[in-house]
Amino acid sequence: MQRTLNALTFIAGTLLSFGMGRAWAQQPAAAAPTQAPLTLTLQDAIQRARANSVALQSALTDQGLAHEGQVQARAALLPKLDYNNSYIYTQPASAPTGSADVGQVASQQIPRFIANNAVHEYLSQGVAEESIGYAQVADFRRTRALEAVARAKVEIAARGLVLTVVQNYYGFIAAQRKYATVQLAAGEAERFLSLSRKLENGGEVAHSDVIKAQIQFNDRQRDLREAKLAMDKARLDLAVLLFPNFNENFTVIDDSEMAPPLESFDEFERMAQTRNPDLKASTAALQASRYELSSARGGYFPSLTLDYFYGIDAAQFAVHAPDGTRNLGYAASATLNIPLWNWGATHSKVVQADLQRKLAQRELSFTQRKLLADIRNLYDEAAAARDELNLLKQSADLAGESLHLTTLRYQGGEATVLEVVDAQNTLTQARNAYSDGLVRYRTALANLQTLTGTM
Repeated sequence: MQRTLNALTFIAGTLLSFGMGRAWAQQPAAAAPTQAPLTLTLQDAIQRARANSVALQSALTDQGLAHEGQVQARAALLPKLDYNNSYIYTQPASAPTGSADVGQVASQQIPRFIANNAVHEYLSQGVAEESIGYAQVADFRRTRALEAVARAKVEIAARGLVLTVVQNYYGFIAAQRKYATVQLAAGEAERFLSLSRKLENGGEVAHSDVIKAQIQFNDRQRDLREAKLAMDKARLDLAVLLFPNFNENFTVIDDSEMAPPLESFDEFERMAQTRNPDLKASTAALQASRYELSSARGGYFPSLTLDYFYGIDAAQFAVHAPDGTRNLGYAASATLNIPLWNWGATHSKVVQADLQRKLAQRELSFTQRKLLADIRNLYDEAAAARDELNLLKQSADLAGESLHLTTLRYQGGEATVLEVVDAQNTLTQARNAYSDGLVRYRTALANLQTLTGTM
């Protein structure tokens, strides 16, 4: 009677733990804080990580710098307007000794430097300047291509961050699931140890069964501490990504079993050809290298500079001279600069730019090949992980049923303690494998979506 009562108690505890295992209840990482924890979805986590990522902010800074470079290159193609004010004093020339025109020379104040117009010369004028050359146009186009490169690198950094968040998010969920699994296993080991002791006291089993049950209980306690440590570490890794200050008071929603379906390979390949950020960056880098080559070749071509002056350039700082002449006026000049010889410097720049262009072309070709290979590899990985999930779930269910049946056989004297312990270990391993399978599928899917620009 006593053995039957003990058996019923153990079976009830096993069934209860098996039902809890199906629920995969989340366990708190620490004692409940005074403030309610923040509940985050995957999208919440991604949004917070984007706001706090140093790498993403660095890429955005580079994009801003590239944009300003494009603005400056565009400004170099447009007319420049300045307003200049200056005063020039020139030592006056002395009249020749014995000259009859000494008084006239003194009154006219002829400047000693023949390059200057008067002893006192005042300039106050606006200057509009326009420089036109093949190299300037190529530089502007190059800066636009470099801005496209920086924009693509921002997208690469953002999607790389998304992948990191997904891995840490579902890694934390998996750690919680494993902790819950080990808790259930520890409870089962404790109940089995209690049962074996009672059966030993009743003379129904040998003391070796109690020793094995005690070893199993000790192993589960050690596993429980390790699972708790792994869960706390996963929480910290995720907290570093999500919060600007150190904050562990948060929980995440476990949606790992609600993963979106896997689309066809042809659809992923089509999206990758148009939306992959690495491909965009390589294409823009090739365009920039081509414009760099054009800019270097521009050193062979003439450049034209146009200047227009309007204002005062006279011996008096006034609109009208003392004799009534109007000082305010305009002047214009055009300069055509024709390069003739610079000891091969232009040719050297052309060679450098052409080497960069060839390298960028090879990098683009490699990126295209690697993209196709990565799509195939990641798609196969995601498909395999998806197909294996059903098997892992089935194995976990069968392991739970096996433990239940083995326990009944042990109660009836048809199974040994080693079989019960083996069934307990198998159940724990199957549940943990299912948790790892969920994380593997979500990570593989995120890898694929990041590569094709859909996440």
